[in-house]
Amino acid sequence: MTQWNRLSLSELSLRMQAGEVSAVELAKHCIAQIKAREPAVNAWVYWDEASILAQAQQCDATERLSPLHGIPVGIKDIIDVAGLPAQYGSPIYEGHVAHADAACVSALRKAGAVIMGKTVTTEFAMRHPNKTHNPLNLAHTPGGSSSGSAAGVADFMMPLALGTQTGGSVLRPASFCGLVGFKPSFGLINRAGVKPNSESLDTVGLIARSVQDVALSFSWVSETQPMAFFTKKPLSIGYCHTPQWPSAEPATIAAMGKAAKKLTLAGSTVTAFDLPKNFDDLLNAHAVINDYEAFRALSPEIRAHRDQISASLQPRISTWASRSLDEYIQAQKKMADARLQLRDVFAQYDFLLVPSACGEAPLTLNSTGEATFNAVWTALHGPAITVPAHIGPLGLPVGVQLVGAFGDDHILLSHAAWVESVLQND
Repeated sequence: MTQWNRLSLSELSLRMQAGEVSAVELAKHCIAQIKAREPAVNAWVYWDEASILAQAQQCDATERLSPLHGIPVGIKDIIDVAGLPAQYGSPIYEGHVAHADAACVSALRKAGAVIMGKTVTTEFAMRHPNKTHNPLNLAHTPGGSSSGSAAGVADFMMPLALGTQTGGSVLRPASFCGLVGFKPSFGLINRAGVKPNSESLDTVGLIARSVQDVALSFSWVSETQPMAFFTKKPLSIGYCHTPQWPSAEPATIAAMGKAAKKLTLAGSTVTAFDLPKNFDDLLNAHAVINDYEAFRALSPEIRAHRDQISASLQPRISTWASRSLDEYIQAQKKMADARLQLRDVFAQYDFLLVPSACGEAPLTLNSTGEATFNAVWTALHGPAITVPAHIGPLGLPVGVQLVGAFGDDHILLSHAAWVESVLQND
């Protein structure tokens, strides 16, 4: 018997269109997986079997609306879903229920997707870890803050999940869980109904099992035109360690080297590239922007409920409060200047190949890892995607990150599909 929940979104869409599997049958397989594995993985804040099956039955009774019709999707619990708990990973919001869908959830409903429930997030999508384990090895973190979204997709509970990224909260968990994570250009997926963290950085992203799955979903969640893959050859790729390279662990060093070699053998020109010197300070600039904006975004909770904020987040509040307006403006200027410089970079290269994470998922549940290799690209607002590239010494996956020019999301996804096919060939 086919285990429908283990197929990719793209494959499921084709099988459903051909009448080989119904939305209800797929939903039942996903529900069975959740029942079997959720006690160990802890990917969910809330899910309801009756609601899932009712949505699936409605899908089967109506004309197909899109390739996402009948596809189960998990929603990170800082993204509102009408009638479902919206707790944002914080006890402050225990019992809080959203009254309307976030814009991205509304887009999924218009496409006919089945909303499975709310996946675990770290506290306010920040650093304090929650209850989720990495399904590939339960002793390891799945990454964060989109912890439950990545773990649920990796454990075949659903083929697609929404996450958010302010530093590295989509790409890092995707890398740790052996998945494809996509952070689109800033603003291309509407953020209405998403609990704010940093208004200059927050980006809704997608986690799935293949680049094609992500590309198919992105067109509908962003409500843009569906895309067709195209990749001119040979590609010109900038192989970029970034200034954060000293933080790369052996698994990431190996992943980058393996990817560069395979892409070269496949006919691309892979050229070592160093970012301009002023990019060295952009990680700090990201921190300043994030701190300044987070303090203001969470000021109601800080003033009224500070005692319910985690002990690990409490010291950061003082740092946030210490950021001056002048620091913030200077950091924003640095980012604006760097974005202009990237135009020249992408006039030379089709995309940059950079690390996705420091290494394999850390052997801990007390941390979700660091956004060292993601934060700058988030702040620079262009699209970025991670694809699996290597298995490290602990037996866990490591991805590599592809970064494209702002607004060239469909182009980057096309290139990433080709890169994915190359890296999968041993």
